[in-house]
Amino acid sequence: MEKHQDKELLKRIAKLVKQNKELNERVRQLAESNEKLSNLVDKYERKLTRLKAGGLPAEAEEDQPDILKFKMGTVLFADIQGFARLTDGMDTRGMMDDLDDLFFHFDSIVIKYKLEKIKTIGDSYMCAGGVPVKNSTNPVDVVMAALEMHHYLEELKQKSDKNRVWDICIGIHTGSVTAIPSGKKKISWELKGDTVNIASRLSASCKADNINISANTYELVKEFFICEYNGKIPVKYTGDLSMYYVRGIAPDISRDGKGLIPNSEFDTKFKLVQFVDLQEIILDKLERELPEYLYYHNVKHTIDVVTEVELIGWAEGVSEEELLLLKTAALFHDSGHIIGYDKHEELGCGLAREYLPGYNFSPGQIERVCELIMATRMPPEPKDLLEKIMCDSDLDYLGRSDFIPVSNTLYEELKEQEKINNINDWNKLQIKFISGHQYFTETARNLREVNKQNQIERIKQLINED
Repeated sequence: MEKHQDKELLKRIAKLVKQNKELNERVRQLAESNEKLSNLVDKYERKLTRLKAGGLPAEAEEDQPDILKFKMGTVLFADIQGFARLTDGMDTRGMMDDLDDLFFHFDSIVIKYKLEKIKTIGDSYMCAGGVPVKNSTNPVDVVMAALEMHHYLEELKQKSDKNRVWDICIGIHTGSVTAIPSGKKKISWELKGDTVNIASRLSASCKADNINISANTYELVKEFFICEYNGKIPVKYTGDLSMYYVRGIAPDISRDGKGLIPNSEFDTKFKLVQFVDLQEIILDKLERELPEYLYYHNVKHTIDVVTEVELIGWAEGVSEEELLLLKTAALFHDSGHIIGYDKHEELGCGLAREYLPGYNFSPGQIERVCELIMATRMPPEPKDLLEKIMCDSDLDYLGRSDFIPVSNTLYEELKEQEKINNINDWNKLQIKFISGHQYFTETARNLREVNKQNQIERIKQLINED
């Protein structure tokens, strides 16, 4: 009885996971369409305004970069304090030189974390993550940059004259932003929106030498950092906004006593967040470049396999790093079809080796991803648990209720390439294949094995023996 309940629970979980993925994908597509349409409206409104004002002609406007809107950007606003201690006898020129040196070092931190420096005046410093190139990791990137800035100032305090010490109050908020470009040869960006104003408010509500983040940012980074509740501030049109001080990287994912240096577990968590960006790029590439005759080996199949490796991997108790490798392998496992149909697994490995270094995958991780891709070759002969999960996920459709329509798409794909003659031959081949097939993981057997046996009987009824 208990075993039957476990099977039913797994089935319900599998159904919910798949429905959630499909809804998320639909929401993503709608959001992208809305963002493109909104940017296009802004562009033409801007052109119309300039033309009415006798400004640039429409064709000249094409040389100007567009205003960009981002649903999720993270703004860091730093208030550098020290001028209040100035007296007549102090070396003001020396202090200004120190401030320039400080900003120069901050610039190097911004570059390290692939952030964008935003124009500021005087003793304030502002940068942002997720603009002008959107990404999913920008809240973590910005907090890491803030920790380095804070640590650098702490080191300066230990070395500097007491009369020439800077304090810093950092405010960080994540939300929608509008990026306005200026310049032609070198583009600089100005940010508009409530996100900028809230980051500034957080800085003003921050005690010296602290990093004060909003609840929005906290929810996105709390798995990475130690955070301490810091009360609330009123925000116009929003209500009270909770604030948190960041104290450092969480001890279990840091490899130093100061909470500044991430370890391999931090790196894995970060890559799992970053996977969203990688997945969007690869799925878009598949959507654009896969041949039209791939009725089965298409984007939907790739999404199905990514979903399934996560479900089975979770149920089989794999580690976070193993789950990362599985999802990455699933994403690339059929990407080789862009280049060629036969030996597409090897071609997919080539694409993985091309893209993954840009996402800081180690050589060892990349080779493991390629091993998992190669495990999906026919006939499946997995050598370990991760390869078993890959094989079961790739052939998950054999035990699903939509087996017949999915199977027919594979038949149409093979027929167009003259690899199969007719539907009758295909159904006979299917019976032979399914009869000899086995699921390798306990999770897949519980979820799909019974349905798979039913498929054989369904196909037998479709075969014409004449």
